Amino acid sequence: MITLNSVKIASLLLLLVLVALFCSPLIAQRGGSFHEDPAGEWVFRLHQDAMERVGPELGDYAGVPLNDAARYAADNWDANVVGLPENMCKGHSPDHSWREVARAQIWEEVDKETQQVVAYRTFLQLMGPQETFYMDGRPHPPDYVPYTWQGFSTAKWERGILAVTTDHMKNNLLKWNGIPRSERAVLSRHFLRHDDYLTIAYVVYDPAYLTEPFMGSLDFVYTPGEKFTAYPCESVTEVDRPEGTVPSRMPGANEFLNEFPARYGIPPEAARGGAETMYPEYVEKMKTMKRLPRISNKNVSHCLFEGPDCKR
Repeated sequence: MITLNSVKIASLLLLLVLVALFCSPLIAQRGGSFHEDPAGEWVFRLHQDAMERVGPELGDYAGVPLNDAARYAADNWDANVVGLPENMCKGHSPDHSWREVARAQIWEEVDKETQQVVAYRTFLQLMGPQETFYMDGRPHPPDYVPYTWQGFSTAKWERGILAVTTDHMKNNLLKWNGIPRSERAVLSRHFLRHDDYLTIAYVVYDPAYLTEPFMGSLDFVYTPGEKFTAYPCESVTEVDRPEGTVPSRMPGANEFLNEFPARYGIPPEAARGGAETMYPEYVEKMKTMKRLPRISNKNVSHCLFEGPDCKR
């Protein structure tokens, strides 16, 4: 005898079967689990590492596992080189561009025949870099293929998280205080969406300039309807210099390197960075190090965020 309860149970079982049949391709494509799609419009959170977003101070290598070659390059770097006409529209690679004062747009590319997501594409408003994260299983190109500013990226789902691997990036800066990053580097990123928040955890592996992986995270907030425009860039001459002049510093002649440790009361040895400075136990070692006399004034980066009463 068919009862109302048996009909309800049968209907529920049928619904569960239909849901399973509908979701199984999606689950398979996403690596066996549901996911939080990162597609949408996103705005950065400037309160997180604000100084890093606009550029760290010269001589601030603390917490970076750089080697002697990277430290030497950073010591002799001159920020004025950025103002050269040939560098004004220079591309920003993804290991840095997502850490800038950026608004981001992410969208899916769907195959018309299979209706499967074959790639994610991204656009950042600042400088207009665009990336493609291929999800069709294609291999990364061999070493002899030309390198680009954005590199080559593949992606896959790992437990509901979009995992992206990028290589073939042109050599660039790891940080905008002169710390270099080589073309041998590999960038790993994980895009984690939590409702209206997007966290990007990133790791940079660079055998040329880093002794250990360099890692960090970024936060964005979902802003549906955010408008994006093209980013036209035109090189101009901002500073008159003799033709052929390239701003640079001679080894050992950078007088600004000690300003950072003196301003914050950090031992100069700690400011020189290295893998050891990444770990909490290094704080105890710092207590035994010599410090420079404190500098009371604050730098421009601080004053940008602390209002008109900030004293430099």
